[in-house]
Amino acid sequence: MYRRVFTSLAVFALSVVAAFSQSFRLDMDLRKPGVPIQNTQYGIFFEDINFAADGGLYAELVKNRSFEYPDDALQGWKAFGKVTVLPDGPFDRNPHYVRLSDPGHPHKWTGLENDGFFGIGVRGGESYRFTVWARVPDGGSSDIDVQLVNPASPDESHILCRESLTVSGTGWKQYETILKPEATLDKAALRIFLSGKRVTTDLEHVSLFPSDTWKGHRNGLRKDLAQALADLHPGIFRFPGGCIVEGTDLATRYSWKNSVGPVENRPLNENRWNYTFTYRFYPDYFQSYGLGFYEFFILSEEIGSEPLPILSCGLACQFQNDDVSAHVPVDELQPYIQDALDLIEFANGPVTSEWGRLRAEMGHPEPFNLKYIGIGNEQWDALYTERLEPFVKAIRAAYPGIRIVGSSGPGSEGEQFDYLWPEMRRIGVDLVDEHFYRPYDWFLSQGARYDDYDRKGPKVFAGEYACHARGMKWNHAYASLLEAAFMTGIERNADVVHMATYAPLFAHVEGWQWRPDLIWYDNLRSFRTVSWHVQELFGRFKGRNVLPLKMDGVNVTGAEGQGGLFASAVTDGDRIYVKVANTSDDTRNITFNFTGLKKKEVVRAVEGIRLDCSDRLAENTLDEPCKVVPEGFLFEGEGRQVDASVPPLSFSVFVLTVK
Repeated sequence: MYRRVFTSLAVFALSVVAAFSQSFRLDMDLRKPGVPIQNTQYGIFFEDINFAADGGLYAELVKNRSFEYPDDALQGWKAFGKVTVLPDGPFDRNPHYVRLSDPGHPHKWTGLENDGFFGIGVRGGESYRFTVWARVPDGGSSDIDVQLVNPASPDESHILCRESLTVSGTGWKQYETILKPEATLDKAALRIFLSGKRVTTDLEHVSLFPSDTWKGHRNGLRKDLAQALADLHPGIFRFPGGCIVEGTDLATRYSWKNSVGPVENRPLNENRWNYTFTYRFYPDYFQSYGLGFYEFFILSEEIGSEPLPILSCGLACQFQNDDVSAHVPVDELQPYIQDALDLIEFANGPVTSEWGRLRAEMGHPEPFNLKYIGIGNEQWDALYTERLEPFVKAIRAAYPGIRIVGSSGPGSEGEQFDYLWPEMRRIGVDLVDEHFYRPYDWFLSQGARYDDYDRKGPKVFAGEYACHARGMKWNHAYASLLEAAFMTGIERNADVVHMATYAPLFAHVEGWQWRPDLIWYDNLRSFRTVSWHVQELFGRFKGRNVLPLKMDGVNVTGAEGQGGLFASAVTDGDRIYVKVANTSDDTRNITFNFTGLKKKEVVRAVEGIRLDCSDRLAENTLDEPCKVVPEGFLFEGEGRQVDASVPPLSFSVFVLTVK
């Protein structure tokens, strides 16, 4: 008996040693380049959810700057003294303004206070541009006192800084001053007093921007958040959504024509996420359209990505509207189709055309060279296809070079998905937008998802995806690792998947309704999640051509017998980038085996970059923004075979060169 136990233990010990010492060979043939990788392969998807635009990327610090919130024109403001809201202002699409009048007592004050989006974040010593459209309706001149304040300060004064503006004349004019707070504060407020002789004064479009915006634009973007997008090396930029394209109803769909032209005259729109979740409720969530289609096109240009605007197909959000009467009848779609045609003209038309002229007047006479347009978001069934078809016919007739993106619905498989894919082929779209927010097991099972897709059919746009762990629906390292594993399948199938974008992109830590998200922030700080670092590594080491990579003659997709490994490889000139995700709990020893080399050629290891996800639930935060980040490691070797080791629960990029 003792002998049998000893023998069993010995056999078990040998099997454990064998498991740990097992080596996996990854074969790569360098004889000819594989399929090309599109410049659009990896990109970003913007939707105004989680206060991503106003209160986020858009650098405006004042909420309800034009007094247009529908239920309460002064929502976001605290008014004191004698303040009146009037509806006959200088901007026809933003007609409301406020009148500040003498409060009627020398020891009372009239004015306004705005605390922005979860407070106004300011940095000591930096400049903030205050602008306002104003007039003195009875003529003459008046004074207003403009302050940045700390309402919670225990000090002698709330005031961080102040400036005075003199308003004169009965005509509306824009006034400007620079505020420089003495201290840094994440929850400051803007106060405006009617001062001096307290002459009645009208104010409209009250605005406060940091002077130091992305690229210095006056109607600009928050610098750290825009930089986080640029650092992803995105090839495609999808905007403005998402469900906001559809709207809770057609009246609140995103209308691109309302988002262009002078910023003072862009009308307010109710955000699709305004009333969506009662457990995280933001009834003051609106879109100022200050970040509009022109700004999206400019940002695309500045970060080097192709713009991909998505437009309404005439369907309100199908998740929120079961009644067919909520949607535009097919025979009444022409205004929506014209919107799509006019957008292409706005982006690409000559300055002599109506919409090309507007683009030029806004500051960009050169065309944006738009190549892609999406019609509809997560629509499904015949309600969608019968509306999509006339869009495709009209765009093909007017602009045959534009590539059109359709949808496979809100799921990664199932009845709606199975119905829509054949319909997308029949209608003749160029790309099909697939969405999948799925748990661990789905991502672990999808390494080969695109290996057997039709190579001739419409290409795939993996337009929204993220790993949503059951019961752990937040950003954490293990979910990001599984996203990396899945992305090796996207990379290997670059002839099928021409675009891929994680979603959602942004979230304010005090204003989120949906997570996980790629980039988080408060009023002054931001951090890039582990998922952001996965996206950045794929974008940085994108390559030009796929390099076929096999294990025992098959793709490395986490299949049985592959040790929990997912892998892909690409070439970029004489450089080779091999990406390996090890989803197992054990170290994997790997041999990179290269064939197809010329007689005197060898492959040499250059560098390695690794994302350690072994602390499965680790996440980056505002206080620890670099807790989980890629780090370089020693990677050496030369020959026709190069050995490497991949730690458990890690994502590695191996850089090699042909010598």
